Amino acid sequence: MAARFKMSRRGVGQLLRSPMVQAEMLRRAVLIKAVAEAIAPSGAPPGDPHPGRYRASVRVTSTLRGGTRRDRAVAYATNTAPYARWVEYGTERVPAHHVMLRAARAGGG
Repeated sequence: MAARFKMSRRGVGQLLRSPMVQAEMLRRAVLIKAVAEAIAPSGAPPGDPHPGRYRASVRVTSTLRGGTRRDRAVAYATNTAPYARWVEYGTERVPAHHVMLRAARAGGG
């Protein structure tokens, strides 16, 4: 006999906001942070006025009200350095390093 399943939207919502899911999202974000810090470029003092600032600016945050509909647990690994965008995507003169992208691919799952 085939098993039957009836989905409960309320139950799925409770699961997505559960401490178990939040802990897993936070674990993955911390792993992404560790990889990002390990592969982040760092300049030498003569040419770089802030050596190591990019690496030290990786932050992890989490909330139970994330996602488009604010209905699930999420965790974010972000870089707060003012120039993080240019390190990630590059400029006309500086090649893109894609630190956060590579970290997410390596540590996200």
